[in-house]
Amino acid sequence: MAKLKVLNEKEILNVSSESTILKVLLDNKIYINNPCNGKGVCGKCKIKILSGNVSNITETEKSFLSSDEQSNNIRLACLTHIYSDTEIEIIDKEKEVSVLTDSYIRDFVKDDLSKGFGVAIDIGTTTVVAELINLLNGETLSNSSMVNAQKQYGLDVLTRITYENENGEVGIKNLKDVLVESINGLISDITKKSNVNVNDIKKVAVAANCTMMHTFLGVDARSIGVYPYKPNFIESKVMSAKSIGLNTSDDCVLICLPHVSAFIGADIVSGIYVCDIMNLKGNVLFIDIGTNAEIVLKANDRLVSCSCAAGPALEGMNISKGMRAEAGAIEDVVIDGDRVNIKTIGDKKPEGLCGSGILATIKELIKNKIIQKSGAFVKTIDLDENDFRKKRIRITEKKKEFIISENPEISITQSDIRQVQLAKGAILSGFTALLNKCNIDMNELDEILVAGQFGAHLPAESIVGIGILPKEVKNKIRYVGNVSKTGSYMTLLSKKALSELKDLSKKVEYLELADTKDYEKIFVKSMEFPYE
Repeated sequence: MAKLKVLNEKEILNVSSESTILKVLLDNKIYINNPCNGKGVCGKCKIKILSGNVSNITETEKSFLSSDEQSNNIRLACLTHIYSDTEIEIIDKEKEVSVLTDSYIRDFVKDDLSKGFGVAIDIGTTTVVAELINLLNGETLSNSSMVNAQKQYGLDVLTRITYENENGEVGIKNLKDVLVESINGLISDITKKSNVNVNDIKKVAVAANCTMMHTFLGVDARSIGVYPYKPNFIESKVMSAKSIGLNTSDDCVLICLPHVSAFIGADIVSGIYVCDIMNLKGNVLFIDIGTNAEIVLKANDRLVSCSCAAGPALEGMNISKGMRAEAGAIEDVVIDGDRVNIKTIGDKKPEGLCGSGILATIKELIKNKIIQKSGAFVKTIDLDENDFRKKRIRITEKKKEFIISENPEISITQSDIRQVQLAKGAILSGFTALLNKCNIDMNELDEILVAGQFGAHLPAESIVGIGILPKEVKNKIRYVGNVSKTGSYMTLLSKKALSELKDLSKKVEYLELADTKDYEKIFVKSMEFPYE
């Protein structure tokens, strides 16, 4: 046994050499950037060893750490064990993250309103938003948001399902408890802002993807992660809010919105309902871009949907210098001759690339012919000595990369480009498969609705610039914001809205892309970058 001390944190006793530093930190509720939940594949859980005897650095760690980091005793917490009393410093500390709360809302008929307050909640894989509503007049009194606290068990749903697989009932309970606890924190925040007593909260409505709804209610989500991907429930649920631990009045009702399938959840049903997609003219595509990209096509009075495993690259994960959209993240890049102009969140010193910055960078690499249609860097041997591209493209023993910032040094590697290319291919192939399913052409689309936290920060120039969507639709894109939360808001105020949401969820067809004719060919073609 040994003691682990974290700089500026509490002392942790009785650490076994069988436990990694990451596990000890999580067991003691000290949270660290940990997208892959300790699998050693993201390289984000960096710590500095200040003193003590620890396990030798692994080859995996060396692949993620620069020579300077290695010489300064930087390690990955998920791969490091301690053998004596040890003191560490966490490198990647939590920063404030901007969360989208604004959204489109349409007119709807409200019930005869009653006294009391309601809370509209959107539980996303990455973020959670709560809004306090006066049930007497439908007024929004306050809102609050946070990064989903389940991030400590992994950033994407499949990693969290894996956590349940590895930890069974304990894992299911931990995922529920940390989420309910954080939502109670949001409820406390919004009621204090508006000087409302939590005992006056009479309704809570929740929209979420299917996995998040399972984990919120403490329902086993493991079946969602394995074929045939069958959830334990998809219907809407109405129950006591107190029964799952929400801090509300004793008679508060919890309403959980309905799903379509394991991968088309209540958040998407909510979105297409709020946008009133069935009553929009012509053919309309609805897309929520995130770790999974959910797409719904309304064509010829049909609603056909699919889910694309885009992966976390578009949100900054699985990217060598990727990070969340927080202070210091590069959010925009413009290459102007031999200059690379960058813009960071908060105008802070650049620390890495968030999702919008990654897409902007690749858009500029394509535009300036720094990468080819295949995604490969141009061959520097073919470039003139004075060509700025030759100066910015660097080849090391490990990788080929383009230097975005020299001080501090931030680059995008060939591997990073490949990760984004896979995500882009997944989304465009799903889009194409839906069009094929409904026998319509790209030019027959009348409108594209982009929803969600991540999509709201992606300019149309980047979306079409890297080929997530084809250039033909650029002027048809409309951003609708967090319509998932709006569905919860409407449900609080209208029984008819909940009834219509239930009916709508049953009308949406689900297309399994893997079973689609020639899907592999569609996917391969969709991975190509637009190139002129």
